[in-house]
Amino acid sequence: MRRFRLTEPLVMLATVLQWLVLAIFTGALVGAGCTLFLRALFATEGHAYAAPWWVLALALPLGGLVNGLLLHYGYRLRRSAFSDNVIVAVNEQHGKLPFRTMWIKPVCALVTLACGGSAGKEGPCSHIGASLAAVVGRVLHLNPEMRKRLLACGVSAGFSSVFGTPIAGAIYGVEMLAIGRIRHDFLFPAIVGGVTAFEVSRWLGVPYPHYVIDFSGQFTELLFLKTVLIGVLCGGVAWLFVELLGQARKLFGGLKQRWALWPPLVPMLGGVVLALLILLVPTDYLGLSLPLMERALHGEAMPWLGFVWKALLVAITLGSGFYGGIVTPQFVLGAVAGGAFAHLFGLTPALGAAVGLAAVVAAASNAPIAAILMGVELYGADATLYVAGACVAAYLIIGHRSVYPEQQIAFSKSSWIFARADLPVGQEKVRLSYGLLRWWRMRRRSRKSGSGE
Repeated sequence: MRRFRLTEPLVMLATVLQWLVLAIFTGALVGAGCTLFLRALFATEGHAYAAPWWVLALALPLGGLVNGLLLHYGYRLRRSAFSDNVIVAVNEQHGKLPFRTMWIKPVCALVTLACGGSAGKEGPCSHIGASLAAVVGRVLHLNPEMRKRLLACGVSAGFSSVFGTPIAGAIYGVEMLAIGRIRHDFLFPAIVGGVTAFEVSRWLGVPYPHYVIDFSGQFTELLFLKTVLIGVLCGGVAWLFVELLGQARKLFGGLKQRWALWPPLVPMLGGVVLALLILLVPTDYLGLSLPLMERALHGEAMPWLGFVWKALLVAITLGSGFYGGIVTPQFVLGAVAGGAFAHLFGLTPALGAAVGLAAVVAAASNAPIAAILMGVELYGADATLYVAGACVAAYLIIGHRSVYPEQQIAFSKSSWIFARADLPVGQEKVRLSYGLLRWWRMRRRSRKSGSGE
Protein backbone atom coordinates (compact mmCIF):
# COMPACT_ATOMS: atom_id res chain seq x y z
CA MET A 1 0.00 0.00 0.00
CA ARG A 2 2.76 2.44 0.86
CA ARG A 3 4.56 1.70 -2.40
CA PHE A 4 1.32 2.40 -4.28
CA ARG A 5 0.89 5.75 -2.51
CA LEU A 6 4.38 6.75 -3.60
CA THR A 7 3.97 5.68 -7.22
CA GLU A 8 0.37 6.89 -7.72
CA PRO A 9 1.35 10.52 -8.55
CA LEU A 10 3.75 9.25 -11.22
CA VAL A 11 1.03 7.06 -12.72
CA MET A 12 -1.42 9.97 -12.82
CA LEU A 13 1.21 12.24 -14.36
CA ALA A 14 1.77 9.63 -17.05
CA THR A 15 -2.01 9.50 -17.57
CA VAL A 16 -2.15 13.27 -18.04
CA LEU A 17 0.72 13.18 -20.53
CA GLN A 18 -0.82 10.24 -22.36
CA TRP A 19 -4.14 12.01 -22.84
CA LEU A 20 -2.48 15.30 -23.74
CA VAL A 21 -0.81 13.59 -26.69
CA LEU A 22 -3.83 11.52 -27.76
CA ALA A 23 -6.43 14.27 -27.27
CA ILE A 24 -4.38 17.02 -28.96
CA PHE A 25 -3.70 14.81 -31.96
CA THR A 26 -7.35 13.71 -32.18
CA GLY A 27 -8.67 17.23 -31.61
CA ALA A 28 -6.46 18.65 -34.37
CA LEU A 29 -7.61 15.93 -36.75
CA VAL A 30 -11.27 16.52 -35.88
CA GLY A 31 -10.90 20.30 -36.14
CA ALA A 32 -9.52 19.97 -39.66
CA GLY A 33 -12.21 17.50 -40.69
CA CYS A 34 -15.05 19.64 -39.28
CA THR A 35 -13.62 22.73 -40.97
CA LEU A 36 -13.88 21.02 -44.36
CA PHE A 37 -17.51 20.17 -43.64
CA LEU A 38 -18.33 23.68 -42.39
CA ARG A 39 -16.71 25.27 -45.44
CA ALA A 40 -18.87 23.14 -47.70
CA LEU A 41 -21.91 24.00 -45.58
CA PHE A 42 -21.27 27.75 -45.77
CA ALA A 43 -21.15 27.48 -49.56
CA THR A 44 -24.42 25.58 -49.91
CA GLU A 45 -26.74 26.53 -47.02
CA GLY A 46 -28.92 29.64 -46.76
CA HIS A 47 -30.19 29.96 -50.32
CA ALA A 48 -33.63 28.58 -49.43
CA TYR A 49 -34.72 31.68 -47.48
CA ALA A 50 -35.18 33.81 -50.60
CA ALA A 51 -35.97 31.05 -53.11
CA PRO A 52 -39.39 31.08 -54.81
CA TRP A 53 -41.86 28.43 -53.72
CA TRP A 54 -41.69 26.41 -56.92
CA VAL A 55 -37.93 25.99 -56.49
CA LEU A 56 -38.38 24.69 -52.95
CA ALA A 57 -41.27 22.47 -54.09
CA LEU A 58 -38.80 20.74 -56.41
CA ALA A 59 -35.72 20.88 -54.18
CA LEU A 60 -37.23 19.49 -50.97
CA PRO A 61 -38.63 16.21 -52.41
CA LEU A 62 -35.49 15.79 -54.52
CA GLY A 63 -33.31 16.34 -51.44
CA GLY A 64 -35.37 13.77 -49.56
CA LEU A 65 -34.90 11.23 -52.35
CA VAL A 66 -31.13 11.83 -52.39
CA ASN A 67 -31.01 11.40 -48.60
CA GLY A 68 -32.99 8.20 -48.86
CA LEU A 69 -30.79 6.75 -51.60
CA LEU A 70 -27.57 7.59 -49.76
CA LEU A 71 -28.76 6.13 -46.47
CA HIS A 72 -30.38 3.07 -48.07
CA TYR A 73 -27.54 2.04 -50.37
CA GLY A 74 -24.56 3.69 -48.67
CA TYR A 75 -24.76 1.58 -45.53
CA ARG A 76 -24.41 -1.56 -47.60
CA LEU A 77 -20.72 -0.64 -47.85
CA ARG A 78 -20.01 -1.38 -44.21
CA ARG A 79 -18.47 -4.70 -43.34
CA SER A 80 -19.44 -4.82 -39.67
CA ALA A 81 -22.73 -4.83 -37.79
CA PHE A 82 -21.72 -1.86 -35.63
CA SER A 83 -24.10 1.09 -35.38
CA ASP A 84 -22.72 4.49 -36.36
CA ASN A 85 -24.67 6.22 -33.57
CA VAL A 86 -22.09 7.89 -31.32
CA ILE A 87 -24.02 7.29 -28.07
CA VAL A 88 -24.41 3.59 -28.86
CA ALA A 89 -20.74 3.42 -29.84
CA VAL A 90 -19.62 4.70 -26.43
CA ASN A 91 -22.21 2.96 -24.25
CA GLU A 92 -22.44 -0.40 -25.99
CA GLN A 93 -19.73 -0.85 -28.66
CA HIS A 94 -16.58 -0.06 -26.66
CA GLY A 95 -15.69 2.89 -28.85
CA LYS A 96 -15.99 1.12 -32.21
CA LEU A 97 -17.60 2.71 -35.29
CA PRO A 98 -17.77 1.70 -38.96
CA PHE A 99 -15.31 3.80 -40.96
CA ARG A 100 -16.29 3.05 -44.56
CA THR A 101 -19.61 4.87 -44.12
CA MET A 102 -18.23 7.94 -42.31
CA TRP A 103 -18.93 10.22 -45.32
CA ILE A 104 -22.63 9.36 -45.64
CA LYS A 105 -24.08 11.48 -42.83
CA PRO A 106 -22.05 14.65 -43.62
CA VAL A 107 -23.05 14.45 -47.30
CA CYS A 108 -26.69 13.84 -46.37
CA ALA A 109 -26.62 16.83 -44.03
CA LEU A 110 -25.24 19.06 -46.78
CA VAL A 111 -28.04 17.93 -49.10
CA THR A 112 -30.68 18.42 -46.39
CA LEU A 113 -29.62 21.97 -45.56
CA ALA A 114 -28.92 22.99 -49.17
CA CYS A 115 -32.45 22.09 -50.28
CA GLY A 116 -34.08 23.84 -47.31
CA GLY A 117 -34.64 20.97 -44.88
CA SER A 118 -34.93 22.23 -41.31
CA ALA A 119 -32.10 20.68 -39.29
CA GLY A 120 -28.75 21.44 -37.62
CA LYS A 121 -25.07 21.33 -38.46
CA GLU A 122 -23.52 19.80 -35.33
CA GLY A 123 -24.67 16.20 -35.89
CA PRO A 124 -22.32 15.67 -38.86
CA CYS A 125 -19.45 17.27 -36.94
CA SER A 126 -19.91 15.02 -33.91
CA HIS A 127 -20.12 12.07 -36.32
CA ILE A 128 -16.90 13.14 -38.05
CA GLY A 129 -15.21 13.54 -34.66
CA ALA A 130 -16.34 10.16 -33.40
CA SER A 131 -15.36 8.37 -36.62
CA LEU A 132 -11.88 9.90 -36.74
CA ALA A 133 -11.33 9.14 -33.04
CA ALA A 134 -12.43 5.55 -33.61
CA VAL A 135 -9.87 5.24 -36.42
CA VAL A 136 -7.11 6.58 -34.16
CA GLY A 137 -8.07 4.08 -31.45
CA ARG A 138 -8.05 1.21 -33.92
CA VAL A 139 -4.71 2.17 -35.51
CA LEU A 140 -3.05 2.49 -32.11
CA HIS A 141 -4.62 -0.79 -30.89
CA LEU A 142 -5.98 0.85 -27.74
CA ASN A 143 -7.89 -1.26 -25.25
CA PRO A 144 -11.73 -1.00 -25.17
CA GLU A 145 -11.87 1.42 -22.22
CA MET A 146 -9.39 3.83 -23.80
CA ARG A 147 -11.20 3.63 -27.12
CA LYS A 148 -14.43 4.64 -25.38
CA ARG A 149 -12.74 7.66 -23.84
CA LEU A 150 -11.07 8.60 -27.10
CA LEU A 151 -14.34 8.33 -29.01
CA ALA A 152 -16.07 10.56 -26.46
CA CYS A 153 -13.14 12.94 -26.90
CA GLY A 154 -13.79 12.96 -30.66
CA VAL A 155 -17.49 13.67 -30.14
CA SER A 156 -16.65 16.57 -27.81
CA ALA A 157 -14.12 17.92 -30.29
CA GLY A 158 -16.75 17.88 -33.02
CA PHE A 159 -19.26 19.78 -30.90
CA SER A 160 -16.61 22.29 -29.80
CA SER A 161 -15.56 22.90 -33.38
CA VAL A 162 -19.06 23.65 -34.61
CA PHE A 163 -20.45 25.50 -31.56
CA GLY A 164 -17.49 27.79 -31.05
CA THR A 165 -17.81 27.09 -27.33
CA PRO A 166 -14.90 24.76 -26.55
CA ILE A 167 -15.62 23.99 -22.90
CA ALA A 168 -19.39 23.72 -23.25
CA GLY A 169 -18.99 21.61 -26.38
CA ALA A 170 -16.56 19.31 -24.59
CA ILE A 171 -18.89 18.88 -21.61
CA TYR A 172 -21.88 18.37 -23.91
CA GLY A 173 -20.15 15.48 -25.65
CA VAL A 174 -19.80 13.71 -22.28
CA GLU A 175 -23.04 14.80 -20.60
CA MET A 176 -25.25 13.71 -23.52
CA LEU A 177 -24.30 10.04 -23.00
CA ALA A 178 -26.60 9.52 -20.01
CA ILE A 179 -29.21 11.35 -17.94
CA GLY A 180 -27.97 12.14 -14.46
CA ARG A 181 -24.39 10.92 -14.81
CA ILE A 182 -21.13 12.37 -16.12
CA ARG A 183 -18.09 10.18 -16.62
CA HIS A 184 -15.44 12.34 -14.96
CA ASP A 185 -12.68 10.18 -16.40
CA PHE A 186 -13.86 11.36 -19.85
CA LEU A 187 -13.55 15.06 -19.00
CA PHE A 188 -9.82 15.69 -19.43
CA PRO A 189 -9.56 14.12 -22.91
CA ALA A 190 -12.81 15.83 -23.91
CA ILE A 191 -11.70 19.30 -22.81
CA VAL A 192 -8.23 18.99 -24.34
CA GLY A 193 -9.66 17.65 -27.59
CA GLY A 194 -12.44 20.26 -27.62
CA VAL A 195 -10.12 23.22 -27.10
CA THR A 196 -7.70 21.89 -29.73
CA ALA A 197 -10.44 21.35 -32.32
CA PHE A 198 -11.84 24.83 -31.67
CA GLU A 199 -8.44 26.48 -32.05
CA VAL A 200 -7.65 24.54 -35.22
CA SER A 201 -11.00 25.45 -36.79
CA ARG A 202 -10.62 29.10 -35.82
CA TRP A 203 -7.07 29.16 -37.21
CA LEU A 204 -8.43 27.70 -40.46
CA GLY A 205 -10.90 30.57 -40.72
CA VAL A 206 -14.18 29.27 -39.29
CA PRO A 207 -16.07 32.29 -37.88
CA TYR A 208 -17.63 32.05 -34.43
CA PRO A 209 -20.22 34.56 -33.16
CA HIS A 210 -20.21 36.22 -29.74
CA TYR A 211 -23.48 37.82 -28.70
CA VAL A 212 -23.61 41.01 -26.68
CA ILE A 213 -26.48 40.78 -24.19
CA ASP A 214 -27.05 43.46 -21.56
CA PHE A 215 -26.62 41.85 -18.13
CA SER A 216 -25.54 45.09 -16.50
CA GLY A 217 -28.64 45.62 -14.33
CA GLN A 218 -28.77 44.71 -10.65
CA PHE A 219 -29.46 41.01 -10.22
CA THR A 220 -32.17 40.31 -7.64
CA GLU A 221 -34.01 37.29 -6.28
CA LEU A 222 -37.12 38.39 -8.19
CA LEU A 223 -35.15 38.55 -11.43
CA PHE A 224 -33.76 35.09 -10.72
CA LEU A 225 -37.28 33.72 -10.25
CA LYS A 226 -38.33 35.29 -13.55
CA THR A 227 -35.52 33.51 -15.38
CA VAL A 228 -36.55 30.26 -13.69
CA LEU A 229 -40.10 30.75 -14.97
CA ILE A 230 -38.76 31.29 -18.50
CA GLY A 231 -36.87 28.04 -17.98
CA VAL A 232 -40.11 26.29 -17.01
CA LEU A 233 -41.81 27.53 -20.19
CA CYS A 234 -38.81 26.58 -22.31
CA GLY A 235 -38.86 23.12 -20.73
CA GLY A 236 -42.40 22.88 -22.08
CA VAL A 237 -41.16 24.01 -25.51
CA ALA A 238 -38.49 21.29 -25.42
CA TRP A 239 -41.16 18.75 -24.37
CA LEU A 240 -43.28 19.74 -27.39
CA PHE A 241 -40.27 19.45 -29.68
CA VAL A 242 -39.33 15.97 -28.48
CA GLU A 243 -42.92 14.76 -28.71
CA LEU A 244 -43.39 16.14 -32.24
CA LEU A 245 -40.15 14.52 -33.31
CA GLY A 246 -41.18 11.16 -31.88
CA GLN A 247 -44.66 11.32 -33.43
CA ALA A 248 -43.23 12.25 -36.83
CA ARG A 249 -40.93 9.22 -36.73
CA LYS A 250 -43.85 6.97 -35.84
CA LEU A 251 -46.05 8.48 -38.55
CA PHE A 252 -43.57 8.11 -41.39
CA GLY A 253 -42.43 4.72 -40.11
CA GLY A 254 -46.07 3.58 -40.03
CA LEU A 255 -46.67 4.82 -43.58
CA LYS A 256 -43.58 2.98 -44.77
CA GLN A 257 -44.71 -0.25 -43.14
CA ARG A 258 -48.39 -0.05 -44.06
CA TRP A 259 -47.87 0.76 -47.73
CA ALA A 260 -44.59 -1.19 -48.10
CA LEU A 261 -42.87 1.94 -49.41
CA TRP A 262 -39.40 1.75 -50.88
CA PRO A 263 -37.27 3.35 -48.11
CA PRO A 264 -35.86 6.26 -50.22
CA LEU A 265 -39.43 7.37 -50.97
CA VAL A 266 -40.19 8.10 -47.29
CA PRO A 267 -37.93 11.19 -46.96
CA MET A 268 -39.12 12.22 -50.42
CA LEU A 269 -42.67 12.18 -49.04
CA GLY A 270 -41.41 14.27 -46.12
CA GLY A 271 -40.06 16.79 -48.63
CA VAL A 272 -43.49 17.03 -50.24
CA VAL A 273 -45.08 17.73 -46.84
CA LEU A 274 -42.46 20.42 -46.12
CA ALA A 275 -43.12 22.04 -49.50
CA LEU A 276 -46.83 22.23 -48.73
CA LEU A 277 -46.24 23.58 -45.22
CA ILE A 278 -44.14 26.52 -46.38
CA LEU A 279 -47.19 27.82 -48.21
CA LEU A 280 -48.29 28.78 -44.68
CA VAL A 281 -45.02 28.96 -42.72
CA PRO A 282 -42.36 31.63 -43.45
CA THR A 283 -39.20 30.33 -45.09
CA ASP A 284 -37.20 31.79 -42.17
CA TYR A 285 -37.83 28.49 -40.39
CA LEU A 286 -36.13 26.41 -43.10
CA GLY A 287 -32.50 25.34 -43.02
CA LEU A 288 -30.47 26.30 -39.97
CA SER A 289 -32.64 29.40 -39.27
CA LEU A 290 -29.60 31.15 -37.78
CA PRO A 291 -30.67 34.61 -39.08
CA LEU A 292 -33.92 34.19 -37.13
CA MET A 293 -32.00 33.23 -33.99
CA GLU A 294 -29.69 36.22 -34.36
CA ARG A 295 -32.64 38.59 -34.72
CA ALA A 296 -34.10 37.19 -31.50
CA LEU A 297 -30.80 37.67 -29.65
CA HIS A 298 -30.59 41.23 -30.94
CA GLY A 299 -33.93 42.00 -29.31
CA GLU A 300 -36.31 41.79 -32.25
CA ALA A 301 -39.88 40.82 -31.33
CA MET A 302 -40.62 37.16 -31.98
CA PRO A 303 -44.01 35.69 -33.02
CA TRP A 304 -45.87 33.64 -30.43
CA LEU A 305 -46.10 30.54 -32.60
CA GLY A 306 -42.60 30.83 -34.03
CA PHE A 307 -41.22 27.97 -31.94
CA VAL A 308 -44.16 25.76 -32.99
CA TRP A 309 -43.41 26.27 -36.68
CA LYS A 310 -39.72 25.55 -36.21
CA ALA A 311 -40.39 22.44 -34.12
CA LEU A 312 -42.89 21.15 -36.68
CA LEU A 313 -40.57 21.65 -39.67
CA VAL A 314 -37.64 20.00 -37.88
CA ALA A 315 -39.83 17.08 -36.76
CA ILE A 316 -41.02 16.43 -40.33
CA THR A 317 -37.53 16.85 -41.79
CA LEU A 318 -35.77 14.47 -39.42
CA GLY A 319 -38.75 12.24 -38.70
CA SER A 320 -39.27 11.44 -42.38
CA GLY A 321 -35.66 10.35 -42.88
CA PHE A 322 -33.63 13.41 -43.84
CA TYR A 323 -30.35 13.53 -41.94
CA GLY A 324 -29.18 16.58 -40.02
CA GLY A 325 -28.16 17.86 -36.61
CA ILE A 326 -30.56 18.18 -33.70
CA VAL A 327 -28.88 20.83 -31.51
CA THR A 328 -28.94 23.93 -33.73
CA PRO A 329 -32.76 23.67 -33.89
CA GLN A 330 -32.75 23.75 -30.09
CA PHE A 331 -30.82 27.04 -30.22
CA VAL A 332 -33.42 28.52 -32.55
CA LEU A 333 -36.39 27.17 -30.60
CA GLY A 334 -35.02 28.54 -27.34
CA ALA A 335 -34.15 31.97 -28.70
CA VAL A 336 -37.51 32.40 -30.45
CA ALA A 337 -39.55 31.12 -27.49
CA GLY A 338 -37.53 33.07 -24.90
CA GLY A 339 -37.87 36.26 -26.93
CA ALA A 340 -41.63 35.75 -27.23
CA PHE A 341 -42.12 34.95 -23.51
CA ALA A 342 -39.84 37.70 -22.15
CA HIS A 343 -42.42 40.47 -21.91
CA LEU A 344 -44.65 38.26 -19.73
CA PHE A 345 -42.09 38.77 -16.96
CA GLY A 346 -41.02 42.31 -17.75
CA LEU A 347 -37.71 41.23 -19.34
CA THR A 348 -36.17 42.54 -22.53
CA PRO A 349 -36.65 40.29 -25.59
CA ALA A 350 -32.88 39.88 -26.01
CA LEU A 351 -32.46 38.71 -22.43
CA GLY A 352 -35.37 36.30 -22.76
CA ALA A 353 -33.94 34.92 -26.00
CA ALA A 354 -30.50 34.43 -24.45
CA VAL A 355 -31.92 32.57 -21.44
CA GLY A 356 -34.33 30.56 -23.58
CA LEU A 357 -31.59 29.36 -25.92
CA ALA A 358 -29.61 27.79 -23.10
CA ALA A 359 -32.72 26.44 -21.35
CA VAL A 360 -34.05 24.49 -24.35
CA VAL A 361 -30.64 22.90 -24.92
CA ALA A 362 -30.50 21.91 -21.24
CA ALA A 363 -33.94 20.28 -21.47
CA ALA A 364 -34.08 18.64 -24.90
CA SER A 365 -30.54 17.25 -24.67
CA ASN A 366 -30.59 16.62 -20.90
CA ALA A 367 -27.33 18.56 -20.60
CA PRO A 368 -27.85 21.36 -18.04
CA ILE A 369 -24.19 21.82 -17.11
CA ALA A 370 -23.10 22.12 -20.74
CA ALA A 371 -25.98 24.52 -21.39
CA ILE A 372 -24.98 26.79 -18.50
CA LEU A 373 -21.37 26.85 -19.70
CA MET A 374 -22.61 27.52 -23.23
CA GLY A 375 -24.43 30.59 -21.99
CA VAL A 376 -21.25 31.79 -20.28
CA GLU A 377 -19.11 31.25 -23.40
CA LEU A 378 -21.65 32.82 -25.76
CA TYR A 379 -22.65 35.83 -23.66
CA GLY A 380 -19.89 36.31 -21.08
CA ALA A 381 -19.45 35.48 -17.39
CA ASP A 382 -22.23 37.90 -16.34
CA ALA A 383 -24.76 35.49 -17.85
CA THR A 384 -24.16 32.77 -15.25
CA LEU A 385 -26.81 33.85 -12.74
CA TYR A 386 -29.36 34.41 -15.50
CA VAL A 387 -29.07 31.07 -17.28
CA ALA A 388 -28.29 28.68 -14.40
CA GLY A 389 -31.72 28.51 -12.78
CA ALA A 390 -33.50 28.47 -16.14
CA CYS A 391 -31.39 25.59 -17.43
CA VAL A 392 -31.92 23.37 -14.38
CA ALA A 393 -35.67 24.15 -14.26
CA ALA A 394 -36.08 23.29 -17.95
CA TYR A 395 -34.05 20.11 -17.48
CA LEU A 396 -36.48 18.97 -14.78
CA ILE A 397 -39.66 20.01 -16.56
CA ILE A 398 -39.07 17.88 -19.65
CA GLY A 399 -38.85 14.75 -17.52
CA HIS A 400 -37.25 11.62 -18.92
CA ARG A 401 -37.48 12.55 -22.59
CA SER A 402 -34.69 13.32 -25.00
CA VAL A 403 -33.96 14.21 -28.60
CA TYR A 404 -31.56 11.25 -28.39
CA PRO A 405 -33.61 8.03 -28.02
CA GLU A 406 -30.37 6.13 -27.34
CA GLN A 407 -29.49 8.31 -24.32
CA GLN A 408 -29.39 6.17 -21.20
CA ILE A 409 -31.10 6.94 -17.90
CA ALA A 410 -28.52 6.70 -15.12
CA PHE A 411 -30.59 8.31 -12.33
CA SER A 412 -34.19 9.44 -12.11
CA LYS A 413 -34.79 13.19 -11.99
CA SER A 414 -37.31 12.87 -9.14
CA SER A 415 -37.68 10.70 -6.05
CA TRP A 416 -41.36 10.34 -7.05
CA ILE A 417 -40.47 8.67 -10.35
CA PHE A 418 -38.90 5.25 -10.90
CA ALA A 419 -36.71 4.51 -13.93
CA ARG A 420 -34.47 1.48 -14.28
CA ALA A 421 -30.84 2.49 -14.73
CA ASP A 422 -28.76 2.09 -17.89
CA LEU A 423 -31.64 1.66 -20.32
CA PRO A 424 -32.15 4.07 -23.25
CA VAL A 425 -34.98 6.60 -22.87
CA GLY A 426 -36.58 5.10 -25.97
CA GLN A 427 -36.93 1.72 -24.23
CA GLU A 428 -37.43 2.54 -20.54
CA LYS A 429 -40.99 2.78 -19.22
CA VAL A 430 -40.76 5.54 -16.63
CA ARG A 431 -43.43 5.30 -13.91
CA LEU A 432 -44.40 6.75 -10.55
CA SER A 433 -42.53 5.34 -7.58
CA TYR A 434 -44.22 2.82 -5.29
CA GLY A 435 -44.11 5.21 -2.33
CA LEU A 436 -46.01 7.93 -4.19
CA LEU A 437 -48.57 5.46 -5.52
CA ARG A 438 -49.13 4.07 -2.01
CA TRP A 439 -49.61 7.59 -0.63
CA TRP A 440 -52.10 8.39 -3.40
CA ARG A 441 -54.08 5.20 -2.82
CA MET A 442 -54.25 5.82 0.93
CA ARG A 443 -55.47 9.35 0.30
CA ARG A 444 -58.21 8.13 -2.04
CA ARG A 445 -59.32 5.52 0.51
CA SER A 446 -59.50 8.12 3.26
CA ARG A 447 -61.61 10.36 1.04
CA LYS A 448 -63.99 7.52 0.23
CA SER A 449 -64.34 6.54 3.88
CA GLY A 450 -64.90 10.18 4.83
CA SER A 451 -67.63 10.65 2.22
CA GLY A 452 -69.28 7.36 3.33
CA GLU A 453 -69.59 8.66 6.85
